[in-house]
Amino acid sequence: MLYRTYHVSYDKGETLEKREECVYDSNITHNLGRMANKAGIYEALWRPYQLKKEYNIDKDDYESEYEFEQNNTVIAEDIISIIEIGLDKLKTEPEYFKKFDSENGWGIYDHFVPFVEEYLEALKKYPKSTVKISR
Repeated sequence: MLYRTYHVSYDKGETLEKREECVYDSNITHNLGRMANKAGIYEALWRPYQLKKEYNIDKDDYESEYEFEQNNTVIAEDIISIIEIGLDKLKTEPEYFKKFDSENGWGIYDHFVPFVEEYLEALKKYPKSTVKISR
């Protein structure tokens, strides 16, 4: 999800109230995690806070990871280039990536590429928006 903050004033600008608005929301199955990982975009899609250079939390320390996520905002423009590179890989080698289609059909290349394209478009449209992941 992408959120932007905007200000509202009911008294000609003397008082400003901050509001947050969801400008993009989508959902994709985690069954595509392996394909995303092979394309180099897993973290950007499901764990963008892990891309922060300060991130060095043990993979089994869920409490510290959650705290880090809550205290480290990711901005859309921070992940645009990663998504662009991954999308290019996906489109350049479709047969390779189709090997990672989910056997049960819940998570296939033909659904993943349009999702990534749409997400990238939203990231570019709202580059200053805050990225929030719901799991």
